[in-house]
Amino acid sequence: MLESLGDILRDNAHKLRDATAIVHEGRHVTFGVHFARSQQLASALYRAGLRRQDRIAVLSKNSRHYLEIYAAAELTGYVVATVNFRLTAPEIGYILADCAPRALFFEAEFAGSIASLRASLPGVELFVCIKDAAEDAAEGAVAYEDLLAAGSDDGAPVRARTDDVMHLIYTSGTTGRPKGVIRTHRAELRVASFMTSEVGVLREDVVQIMMPLFHVGARWLQIGAHLRGARVVLHREFDPLEILRTIERERVSVVHMAPTIVQRVLDHPRIDDFDLASLRTIYYSAAPMPLPLLRRGLAKLGGVFLQLYGMTEGLGTTLHKGQHRPDGTADEVRRLASVGQAPPGIGLRIVGDDGTPRPTGVAGEIELNTDTRMSGYWNNSIATASALADGWYRSGDVGYVDDHGYLYLVDRKKDMIISGGENIYCREVEEAIASHDDVAEVAVIGVPDATWGESVRAVVVVRTGAQLSETQVIEHCRTRIASFKKPRSVVFVSELPRLTTGKVNKVVLRDRYGSARTDE
Repeated sequence: MLESLGDILRDNAHKLRDATAIVHEGRHVTFGVHFARSQQLASALYRAGLRRQDRIAVLSKNSRHYLEIYAAAELTGYVVATVNFRLTAPEIGYILADCAPRALFFEAEFAGSIASLRASLPGVELFVCIKDAAEDAAEGAVAYEDLLAAGSDDGAPVRARTDDVMHLIYTSGTTGRPKGVIRTHRAELRVASFMTSEVGVLREDVVQIMMPLFHVGARWLQIGAHLRGARVVLHREFDPLEILRTIERERVSVVHMAPTIVQRVLDHPRIDDFDLASLRTIYYSAAPMPLPLLRRGLAKLGGVFLQLYGMTEGLGTTLHKGQHRPDGTADEVRRLASVGQAPPGIGLRIVGDDGTPRPTGVAGEIELNTDTRMSGYWNNSIATASALADGWYRSGDVGYVDDHGYLYLVDRKKDMIISGGENIYCREVEEAIASHDDVAEVAVIGVPDATWGESVRAVVVVRTGAQLSETQVIEHCRTRIASFKKPRSVVFVSELPRLTTGKVNKVVLRDRYGSARTDE
Protein backbone atom coordinates (compact mmCIF):
# COMPACT_ATOMS: atom_id res chain seq x y z
CA MET A 1 0.00 0.00 0.00
CA LEU A 2 1.29 3.44 -0.90
CA GLU A 3 1.71 5.68 2.12
CA SER A 4 3.32 8.66 0.38
CA LEU A 5 4.36 9.89 -3.03
CA GLY A 6 7.84 8.73 -2.10
CA ASP A 7 6.64 5.14 -2.32
CA ILE A 8 5.96 5.66 -6.05
CA LEU A 9 9.60 6.68 -6.51
CA ARG A 10 10.86 3.66 -4.56
CA ASP A 11 8.60 1.26 -6.43
CA ASN A 12 9.61 2.56 -9.86
CA ALA A 13 13.32 2.50 -8.96
CA HIS A 14 12.92 -1.16 -7.97
CA LYS A 15 10.73 -2.38 -10.83
CA LEU A 16 11.61 0.00 -13.68
CA ARG A 17 15.17 1.02 -12.84
CA ASP A 18 16.41 1.17 -16.44
CA ALA A 19 13.20 2.50 -18.01
CA THR A 20 13.02 6.18 -18.98
CA ALA A 21 11.25 8.35 -16.42
CA ILE A 22 11.95 11.85 -17.77
CA VAL A 23 12.94 13.30 -21.12
CA HIS A 24 14.11 16.90 -20.95
CA GLU A 25 16.03 18.88 -23.56
CA GLY A 26 17.03 15.66 -25.32
CA ARG A 27 18.31 13.91 -22.20
CA HIS A 28 16.69 10.65 -21.07
CA VAL A 29 16.73 10.04 -17.30
CA THR A 30 15.87 6.58 -16.01
CA PHE A 31 13.74 5.87 -12.95
CA GLY A 32 16.85 4.52 -11.24
CA VAL A 33 18.89 7.67 -11.86
CA HIS A 34 15.97 9.93 -10.93
CA PHE A 35 15.54 8.12 -7.63
CA ALA A 36 19.28 8.15 -6.85
CA ARG A 37 19.66 11.88 -7.50
CA SER A 38 16.51 12.63 -5.49
CA GLN A 39 17.82 10.55 -2.58
CA GLN A 40 21.10 12.45 -2.73
CA LEU A 41 19.32 15.81 -2.77
CA ALA A 42 17.11 14.80 0.15
CA SER A 43 20.23 13.87 2.12
CA ALA A 44 22.01 17.10 1.24
CA LEU A 45 19.06 19.15 2.47
CA TYR A 46 18.91 17.14 5.69
CA ARG A 47 22.62 17.69 6.27
CA ALA A 48 22.00 21.40 5.69
CA GLY A 49 19.55 21.38 8.59
CA LEU A 50 16.13 20.76 7.02
CA ARG A 51 13.70 18.46 8.78
CA ARG A 52 10.37 16.84 7.94
CA GLN A 53 7.67 19.46 7.16
CA ASP A 54 10.16 22.28 6.69
CA ARG A 55 9.33 24.34 3.62
CA ILE A 56 11.33 24.46 0.39
CA ALA A 57 10.40 27.17 -2.13
CA VAL A 58 11.04 26.80 -5.86
CA LEU A 59 11.24 29.60 -8.45
CA SER A 60 12.01 27.92 -11.74
CA LYS A 61 10.79 27.01 -15.18
CA ASN A 62 10.22 23.35 -15.97
CA SER A 63 13.29 21.12 -15.68
CA ARG A 64 14.38 17.73 -14.40
CA HIS A 65 15.81 19.61 -11.40
CA TYR A 66 12.30 20.76 -10.52
CA LEU A 67 11.13 17.13 -10.47
CA GLU A 68 14.14 16.16 -8.33
CA ILE A 69 13.23 18.84 -5.78
CA TYR A 70 9.67 17.55 -5.73
CA ALA A 71 10.97 14.00 -5.36
CA ALA A 72 13.31 14.85 -2.48
CA ALA A 73 10.26 16.17 -0.62
CA GLU A 74 8.16 13.15 -1.61
CA LEU A 75 10.72 10.89 0.03
CA THR A 76 11.32 12.83 3.23
CA GLY A 77 8.29 14.91 4.11
CA TYR A 78 9.74 18.30 3.21
CA VAL A 79 7.05 20.70 1.93
CA VAL A 80 7.44 22.23 -1.53
CA ALA A 81 6.04 25.75 -1.95
CA THR A 82 5.86 26.71 -5.61
CA VAL A 83 6.30 30.23 -6.97
CA ASN A 84 4.96 31.47 -10.30
CA PHE A 85 8.03 32.70 -12.21
CA ARG A 86 5.90 35.23 -14.12
CA LEU A 87 5.24 37.26 -10.97
CA THR A 88 6.96 40.53 -10.12
CA ALA A 89 9.55 40.69 -7.34
CA PRO A 90 7.07 42.15 -4.79
CA GLU A 91 4.56 39.40 -5.61
CA ILE A 92 7.25 36.75 -5.23
CA GLY A 93 8.27 38.37 -1.95
CA TYR A 94 4.72 38.10 -0.61
CA ILE A 95 4.56 34.36 -1.29
CA LEU A 96 8.00 33.70 0.19
CA ALA A 97 7.11 35.69 3.31
CA ASP A 98 3.87 33.73 3.62
CA CYS A 99 5.33 30.22 3.29
CA ALA A 100 8.56 31.04 5.21
CA PRO A 101 10.89 28.53 3.55
CA ARG A 102 14.19 27.43 5.07
CA ALA A 103 15.57 26.68 1.60
CA LEU A 104 14.97 28.51 -1.67
CA PHE A 105 15.79 27.03 -5.07
CA PHE A 106 15.86 29.47 -7.99
CA GLU A 107 17.04 29.44 -11.57
CA ALA A 108 19.93 31.73 -12.47
CA GLU A 109 17.50 33.62 -14.72
CA PHE A 110 15.71 34.91 -11.61
CA ALA A 111 18.80 35.76 -9.56
CA GLY A 112 18.09 39.49 -9.86
CA SER A 113 14.64 39.16 -8.31
CA ILE A 114 16.00 37.04 -5.46
CA ALA A 115 18.84 39.49 -4.83
CA SER A 116 16.36 42.35 -4.50
CA LEU A 117 14.33 40.34 -1.98
CA ARG A 118 17.14 38.79 0.02
CA ALA A 119 17.12 41.32 2.86
CA SER A 120 13.42 40.62 3.43
CA LEU A 121 13.92 36.85 3.70
CA PRO A 122 15.79 36.34 7.00
CA GLY A 123 14.25 32.88 7.47
CA VAL A 124 15.86 31.46 4.33
CA GLU A 125 19.00 29.65 5.47
CA LEU A 126 19.94 28.05 2.15
CA PHE A 127 19.83 29.68 -1.28
CA VAL A 128 20.36 27.23 -4.16
CA CYS A 129 20.96 28.39 -7.72
CA ILE A 130 19.88 26.09 -10.57
CA LYS A 131 22.26 26.90 -13.40
CA ASP A 132 23.90 25.60 -16.54
CA ALA A 133 27.43 24.29 -16.16
CA ALA A 134 28.87 27.38 -17.86
CA GLU A 135 27.03 29.86 -15.62
CA ASP A 136 28.23 31.21 -12.30
CA ALA A 137 26.05 30.65 -9.27
CA ALA A 138 24.34 33.73 -7.92
CA GLU A 139 26.20 35.52 -5.16
CA GLY A 140 25.42 34.05 -1.76
CA ALA A 141 23.94 30.88 -3.22
CA VAL A 142 25.26 27.36 -3.60
CA ALA A 143 25.14 25.79 -7.06
CA TYR A 144 22.55 23.02 -7.40
CA GLU A 145 25.03 20.31 -8.41
CA ASP A 146 27.41 21.32 -5.61
CA LEU A 147 24.61 20.90 -3.07
CA LEU A 148 23.71 17.54 -4.61
CA ALA A 149 27.33 16.35 -4.27
CA ALA A 150 27.17 17.01 -0.52
CA GLY A 151 24.43 14.40 -0.07
CA SER A 152 24.52 10.66 0.52
CA ASP A 153 23.19 7.96 -1.78
CA ASP A 154 21.34 6.57 1.24
CA GLY A 155 19.01 9.56 1.38
CA ALA A 156 17.77 11.34 4.50
CA PRO A 157 16.94 9.48 7.75
CA VAL A 158 13.29 10.60 7.62
CA ARG A 159 10.31 9.44 5.57
CA ALA A 160 7.17 11.22 4.50
CA ARG A 161 3.91 10.22 6.19
CA THR A 162 0.49 9.92 4.62
CA ASP A 163 -0.96 13.03 6.25
CA ASP A 164 2.16 15.17 5.88
CA VAL A 165 1.78 18.32 3.82
CA MET A 166 3.40 17.76 0.43
CA HIS A 167 2.60 20.99 -1.42
CA LEU A 168 1.79 24.60 -0.88
CA ILE A 169 0.48 25.52 -4.32
CA TYR A 170 -0.32 29.22 -4.52
CA THR A 171 -3.49 30.22 -6.34
CA SER A 172 -3.55 32.83 -9.07
CA GLY A 173 -4.87 35.52 -6.77
CA THR A 174 -7.73 36.46 -9.10
CA THR A 175 -9.74 37.96 -6.22
CA GLY A 176 -6.92 39.23 -4.00
CA ARG A 177 -3.64 37.98 -2.59
CA PRO A 178 -2.59 34.46 -3.63
CA LYS A 179 -3.53 31.77 -1.13
CA GLY A 180 -1.31 28.80 -0.34
CA VAL A 181 -3.36 25.65 -0.94
CA ILE A 182 -2.33 22.91 1.50
CA ARG A 183 -2.15 19.52 -0.18
CA THR A 184 -1.17 16.33 1.66
CA HIS A 185 0.41 13.12 0.41
CA ARG A 186 -2.93 11.40 0.97
CA ALA A 187 -4.74 13.85 -1.32
CA GLU A 188 -2.01 13.71 -3.98
CA LEU A 189 -2.02 9.90 -4.02
CA ARG A 190 -5.75 10.06 -4.69
CA VAL A 191 -5.11 12.60 -7.46
CA ALA A 192 -2.55 10.29 -9.06
CA SER A 193 -5.11 7.48 -9.03
CA PHE A 194 -7.75 9.83 -10.47
CA MET A 195 -5.42 10.77 -13.33
CA THR A 196 -4.86 7.14 -14.24
CA SER A 197 -8.54 6.21 -14.07
CA GLU A 198 -10.10 9.31 -15.65
CA VAL A 199 -7.40 10.29 -18.16
CA GLY A 200 -6.52 6.65 -18.69
CA VAL A 201 -2.73 6.89 -18.40
CA LEU A 202 -1.00 3.55 -19.08
CA ARG A 203 2.54 2.36 -18.47
CA GLU A 204 3.19 2.36 -22.23
CA ASP A 205 2.22 6.03 -22.59
CA VAL A 206 4.56 8.89 -23.37
CA VAL A 207 3.17 11.90 -21.50
CA GLN A 208 3.99 15.42 -22.66
CA ILE A 209 4.04 18.28 -20.15
CA MET A 210 4.46 21.89 -21.23
CA MET A 211 2.29 23.60 -18.61
CA PRO A 212 4.35 25.01 -15.70
CA LEU A 213 5.20 22.63 -12.85
CA PHE A 214 4.35 25.25 -10.24
CA HIS A 215 0.70 24.61 -11.14
CA VAL A 216 -1.35 21.50 -10.37
CA GLY A 217 -2.27 20.86 -14.01
CA ALA A 218 1.29 19.82 -14.89
CA ARG A 219 2.17 18.39 -11.49
CA TRP A 220 -0.88 16.13 -11.27
CA LEU A 221 -0.33 14.71 -14.73
CA GLN A 222 3.28 13.99 -13.83
CA ILE A 223 2.47 12.08 -10.62
CA GLY A 224 -0.31 10.20 -12.43
CA ALA A 225 2.13 9.23 -15.18
CA HIS A 226 4.78 8.05 -12.72
CA LEU A 227 2.22 6.14 -10.67
CA ARG A 228 1.76 4.04 -13.80
CA GLY A 229 5.46 4.03 -14.68
CA ALA A 230 4.90 6.06 -17.85
CA ARG A 231 7.52 8.27 -19.47
CA VAL A 232 7.24 12.05 -19.00
CA VAL A 233 8.51 14.40 -21.71
CA LEU A 234 9.08 17.77 -20.11
CA HIS A 235 9.19 21.15 -21.90
CA ARG A 236 10.84 24.14 -20.29
CA GLU A 237 8.00 26.30 -21.55
CA PHE A 238 5.37 26.37 -24.27
CA ASP A 239 6.59 26.58 -27.87
CA PRO A 240 4.04 25.28 -30.42
CA LEU A 241 6.64 24.26 -33.00
CA GLU A 242 8.71 22.37 -30.43
CA ILE A 243 5.53 20.73 -29.12
CA LEU A 244 4.80 19.39 -32.62
CA ARG A 245 8.40 18.25 -33.16
CA THR A 246 8.42 16.43 -29.84
CA ILE A 247 5.12 14.63 -30.43
CA GLU A 248 6.58 13.18 -33.61
CA ARG A 249 10.08 12.45 -32.25
CA GLU A 250 9.06 10.93 -28.89
CA ARG A 251 5.78 9.39 -30.09
CA VAL A 252 3.80 11.28 -27.46
CA SER A 253 0.45 9.67 -26.63
CA VAL A 254 -0.99 11.79 -23.78
CA VAL A 255 -0.82 15.56 -23.43
CA HIS A 256 -2.44 18.28 -21.32
CA MET A 257 -3.40 21.57 -22.96
CA ALA A 258 -5.61 24.52 -22.14
CA PRO A 259 -8.05 25.32 -24.98
CA THR A 260 -5.98 28.39 -25.89
CA ILE A 261 -2.92 26.17 -26.35
CA VAL A 262 -4.92 23.73 -28.49
CA GLN A 263 -5.83 26.66 -30.71
CA ARG A 264 -2.22 27.84 -31.01
CA VAL A 265 -1.05 24.35 -31.94
CA LEU A 266 -3.81 23.87 -34.52
CA ASP A 267 -3.10 27.32 -35.96
CA HIS A 268 0.62 26.65 -36.43
CA PRO A 269 1.43 26.93 -40.16
CA ARG A 270 3.63 23.82 -40.07
CA ILE A 271 1.26 21.45 -38.30
CA ASP A 272 0.81 19.34 -41.46
CA ASP A 273 4.56 18.70 -41.57
CA PHE A 274 4.44 16.40 -38.53
CA ASP A 275 3.24 12.88 -37.85
CA LEU A 276 0.85 13.21 -34.88
CA ALA A 277 -0.70 9.74 -35.17
CA SER A 278 0.72 8.64 -31.80
CA LEU A 279 -1.63 11.00 -29.92
CA ARG A 280 -4.23 9.03 -27.99
CA THR A 281 -5.48 11.59 -25.46
CA ILE A 282 -5.46 15.36 -25.21
CA TYR A 283 -7.00 16.36 -21.95
CA TYR A 284 -7.93 19.98 -21.53
CA SER A 285 -8.99 22.06 -18.56
CA ALA A 286 -9.45 25.68 -17.44
CA ALA A 287 -12.55 26.06 -19.66
CA PRO A 288 -14.84 24.07 -21.98
CA MET A 289 -13.60 23.87 -25.57
CA PRO A 290 -15.38 26.27 -27.95
CA LEU A 291 -17.34 24.13 -30.41
CA PRO A 292 -15.66 25.49 -33.59
CA LEU A 293 -12.23 24.77 -32.08
CA LEU A 294 -13.31 21.31 -30.98
CA ARG A 295 -14.56 20.50 -34.47
CA ARG A 296 -11.20 21.55 -35.92
CA GLY A 297 -9.33 19.46 -33.39
CA LEU A 298 -11.42 16.36 -33.97
CA ALA A 299 -11.11 16.72 -37.73
CA LYS A 300 -7.33 17.03 -37.49
CA LEU A 301 -6.50 14.64 -34.65
CA GLY A 302 -9.49 12.33 -34.25
CA GLY A 303 -11.42 11.49 -31.09
CA VAL A 304 -8.64 12.30 -28.62
CA PHE A 305 -10.20 15.06 -26.52
CA LEU A 306 -11.14 14.69 -22.84
CA GLN A 307 -12.03 17.45 -20.39
CA LEU A 308 -11.34 17.65 -16.65
CA TYR A 309 -12.93 20.22 -14.35
CA GLY A 310 -11.28 21.03 -11.06
CA MET A 311 -9.12 23.55 -9.30
CA THR A 312 -6.00 23.67 -7.15
CA GLU A 313 -8.23 22.85 -4.20
CA GLY A 314 -9.45 19.53 -5.67
CA LEU A 315 -10.70 17.57 -8.67
CA GLY A 316 -14.27 17.44 -9.90
CA THR A 317 -15.76 16.15 -13.15
CA THR A 318 -14.82 14.52 -16.46
CA LEU A 319 -16.21 14.82 -19.98
CA HIS A 320 -14.84 11.64 -21.56
CA LYS A 321 -13.61 11.19 -25.12
CA GLY A 322 -16.73 9.24 -26.09
CA GLN A 323 -18.87 12.15 -24.89
CA HIS A 324 -17.29 14.57 -27.37
CA ARG A 325 -19.82 14.26 -30.18
CA PRO A 326 -20.18 17.57 -32.07
CA ASP A 327 -22.18 15.81 -34.80
CA GLY A 328 -24.34 13.78 -32.43
CA THR A 329 -27.87 14.29 -31.16
CA ALA A 330 -29.06 17.64 -29.89
CA ASP A 331 -28.45 16.50 -26.30
CA GLU A 332 -24.93 15.30 -27.12
CA VAL A 333 -24.04 18.58 -28.80
CA ARG A 334 -25.48 20.55 -25.87
CA ARG A 335 -23.38 18.54 -23.41
CA LEU A 336 -20.20 19.74 -25.11
CA ALA A 337 -20.84 23.00 -23.25
CA SER A 338 -20.69 21.07 -19.97
CA VAL A 339 -17.65 19.98 -17.96
CA GLY A 340 -18.91 16.41 -17.71
CA GLN A 341 -20.05 14.24 -14.84
CA ALA A 342 -18.63 13.50 -11.40
CA PRO A 343 -16.88 10.11 -11.38
CA PRO A 344 -17.53 7.56 -8.61
CA GLY A 345 -16.21 8.74 -5.28
CA ILE A 346 -16.66 12.47 -5.90
CA GLY A 347 -19.70 14.20 -4.47
CA LEU A 348 -21.21 17.10 -6.40
CA ARG A 349 -24.04 19.39 -5.38
CA ILE A 350 -25.42 22.81 -6.28
CA VAL A 351 -26.49 25.07 -3.40
CA GLY A 352 -28.07 28.47 -2.98
CA ASP A 353 -26.76 31.35 -0.88
CA ASP A 354 -28.50 29.83 2.14
CA GLY A 355 -26.72 26.51 1.65
CA THR A 356 -29.80 24.56 0.60
CA PRO A 357 -29.60 22.29 -2.48
CA ARG A 358 -30.80 23.68 -5.81
CA PRO A 359 -33.04 21.57 -8.03
CA THR A 360 -31.92 20.21 -11.39
CA GLY A 361 -31.36 22.97 -13.94
CA VAL A 362 -31.18 25.79 -11.38
CA ALA A 363 -27.87 27.61 -10.95
CA GLY A 364 -26.08 27.91 -7.64
CA GLU A 365 -22.64 27.50 -6.12
CA ILE A 366 -20.82 24.27 -6.99
CA GLU A 367 -19.68 22.25 -4.00
CA LEU A 368 -17.47 19.16 -4.15
CA ASN A 369 -16.86 16.37 -1.66
CA THR A 370 -13.69 14.56 -2.66
CA ASP A 371 -10.64 12.99 -1.07
CA THR A 372 -8.57 14.87 -3.65
CA ARG A 373 -9.39 18.15 -1.93
CA MET A 374 -7.06 20.44 -0.04
CA SER A 375 -6.69 20.54 3.74
CA GLY A 376 -7.03 24.32 3.85
CA TYR A 377 -5.20 27.56 3.10
CA TRP A 378 -1.80 28.25 4.63
CA ASN A 379 -1.86 30.95 7.32
CA ASN A 380 -5.47 31.78 6.44
CA SER A 381 -7.98 30.22 8.80
CA ILE A 382 -10.74 32.62 7.74
CA ALA A 383 -10.50 31.62 4.08
CA THR A 384 -10.27 27.95 5.10
CA ALA A 385 -13.43 28.16 7.21
CA SER A 386 -15.23 29.91 4.36
CA ALA A 387 -14.22 27.28 1.80
CA LEU A 388 -14.55 24.02 3.78
CA ALA A 389 -17.52 22.76 5.74
CA ASP A 390 -18.65 19.22 6.66
CA GLY A 391 -16.31 17.65 4.10
CA TRP A 392 -17.52 19.88 1.24
CA TYR A 393 -15.44 22.40 -0.68
CA ARG A 394 -17.24 25.57 -1.73
CA SER A 395 -15.77 26.24 -5.13
CA GLY A 396 -16.91 29.80 -5.75
CA ASP A 397 -18.03 28.64 -9.20
CA VAL A 398 -21.67 29.00 -10.21
CA GLY A 399 -23.24 26.22 -12.23
CA TYR A 400 -26.11 23.77 -12.60
CA VAL A 401 -26.57 20.08 -13.37
CA ASP A 402 -28.98 18.55 -15.86
CA ASP A 403 -31.09 15.47 -15.29
CA HIS A 404 -28.20 13.19 -16.32
CA GLY A 405 -25.70 14.75 -13.90
CA TYR A 406 -23.77 16.81 -16.45
CA LEU A 407 -22.34 19.94 -14.83
CA TYR A 408 -22.55 23.28 -16.64
CA LEU A 409 -20.45 26.23 -15.50
CA VAL A 410 -22.21 29.58 -15.48
CA ASP A 411 -19.60 31.89 -13.96
CA ARG A 412 -17.41 32.62 -11.00
CA LYS A 413 -19.63 33.69 -8.12
CA LYS A 414 -17.54 36.83 -7.63
CA ASP A 415 -17.64 37.65 -11.35
CA MET A 416 -21.41 38.00 -11.47
CA ILE A 417 -22.58 41.44 -12.61
CA ILE A 418 -25.61 43.00 -10.88
CA SER A 419 -27.18 45.56 -13.21
CA GLY A 420 -30.44 47.26 -12.24
CA GLY A 421 -31.10 44.49 -9.72
CA GLU A 422 -30.67 41.74 -12.32
CA ASN A 423 -27.97 39.06 -12.04
CA ILE A 424 -25.91 38.77 -15.23
CA TYR A 425 -23.39 35.98 -15.64
CA CYS A 426 -20.34 36.97 -17.67
CA ARG A 427 -19.99 33.52 -19.15
CA GLU A 428 -23.46 33.62 -20.72
CA VAL A 429 -22.70 36.95 -22.39
CA GLU A 430 -19.28 35.72 -23.52
CA GLU A 431 -20.83 32.68 -25.18
CA ALA A 432 -23.33 34.87 -27.02
CA ILE A 433 -20.61 37.16 -28.36
CA ALA A 434 -18.26 34.26 -29.18
CA SER A 435 -20.91 32.83 -31.52
CA HIS A 436 -20.26 35.73 -33.93
CA ASP A 437 -18.13 34.51 -36.84
CA ASP A 438 -15.75 37.47 -36.63
CA VAL A 439 -14.97 37.14 -32.91
CA ALA A 440 -11.76 35.28 -32.06
CA GLU A 441 -11.92 35.74 -28.27
CA VAL A 442 -13.99 37.67 -25.75
CA ALA A 443 -14.11 38.40 -22.05
CA VAL A 444 -16.83 40.27 -20.19
CA ILE A 445 -16.48 42.43 -17.08
CA GLY A 446 -18.72 44.74 -15.08
CA VAL A 447 -18.04 48.49 -14.96
CA PRO A 448 -19.55 51.20 -12.74
CA ASP A 449 -22.75 52.72 -14.07
CA ALA A 450 -24.44 55.77 -12.53
CA THR A 451 -27.90 54.54 -13.51
CA TRP A 452 -27.72 50.74 -13.22
CA GLY A 453 -25.00 50.29 -10.60
CA GLU A 454 -23.02 48.13 -13.01
CA SER A 455 -23.14 47.62 -16.75
CA VAL A 456 -21.69 44.97 -19.02
CA ARG A 457 -18.51 45.65 -20.98
CA ALA A 458 -17.14 43.23 -23.58
CA VAL A 459 -13.42 43.07 -24.36
CA VAL A 460 -13.14 41.55 -27.84
CA VAL A 461 -10.37 40.17 -30.04
CA VAL A 462 -11.45 40.24 -33.71
CA ARG A 463 -10.45 37.42 -36.05
CA THR A 464 -7.51 38.18 -38.33
CA GLY A 465 -8.66 39.99 -41.46
CA ALA A 466 -12.16 40.73 -40.10
CA GLN A 467 -13.71 44.03 -39.05
CA LEU A 468 -16.26 44.48 -36.31
CA SER A 469 -17.90 47.47 -34.66
CA GLU A 470 -19.34 48.00 -31.19
CA THR A 471 -22.83 48.28 -32.67
CA GLN A 472 -22.47 44.97 -34.50
CA VAL A 473 -21.43 43.15 -31.31
CA ILE A 474 -24.32 44.60 -29.32
CA GLU A 475 -26.88 43.90 -32.05
CA HIS A 476 -25.61 40.32 -32.36
CA CYS A 477 -26.26 39.82 -28.65
CA ARG A 478 -29.85 40.97 -29.01
CA THR A 479 -30.51 37.82 -31.04
CA ARG A 480 -28.91 35.50 -28.48
CA ILE A 481 -29.67 36.76 -24.95
CA ALA A 482 -32.12 39.01 -23.13
CA SER A 483 -31.62 42.68 -23.86
CA PHE A 484 -30.67 43.59 -20.28
CA LYS A 485 -27.69 41.18 -20.54
CA LYS A 486 -26.17 42.66 -23.69
CA PRO A 487 -22.99 44.76 -23.36
CA ARG A 488 -23.41 48.50 -23.15
CA SER A 489 -19.83 49.07 -24.27
CA VAL A 490 -17.23 47.13 -26.27
CA VAL A 491 -13.45 47.49 -26.20
CA PHE A 492 -11.40 45.94 -29.02
CA VAL A 493 -7.92 44.60 -28.17
CA SER A 494 -5.23 42.57 -29.94
CA GLU A 495 -5.10 39.89 -27.23
CA LEU A 496 -6.51 39.03 -23.81
CA PRO A 497 -4.25 38.82 -20.76
CA ARG A 498 -4.04 35.29 -19.41
CA LEU A 499 -2.98 33.37 -16.35
CA THR A 500 -0.54 30.47 -16.65
CA THR A 501 -3.51 28.08 -16.62
CA GLY A 502 -4.79 29.61 -19.85
CA LYS A 503 -7.69 31.33 -18.13
CA VAL A 504 -8.33 35.00 -18.88
CA ASN A 505 -6.86 37.23 -16.18
CA LYS A 506 -9.86 39.33 -15.24
CA VAL A 507 -7.92 41.22 -12.57
CA VAL A 508 -5.77 42.72 -15.32
CA LEU A 509 -8.83 43.27 -17.52
CA ARG A 510 -10.60 45.21 -14.78
CA ASP A 511 -7.50 47.27 -14.10
CA ARG A 512 -7.19 48.20 -17.77
CA TYR A 513 -10.80 48.49 -18.89
CA GLY A 514 -12.93 48.56 -15.76
CA SER A 515 -13.50 52.29 -15.40
CA ALA A 516 -16.81 53.92 -16.30
CA ARG A 517 -15.19 55.61 -19.32
CA THR A 518 -15.44 53.88 -22.68
CA ASP A 519 -12.79 55.91 -24.49
CA GLU A 520 -9.69 54.32 -22.90
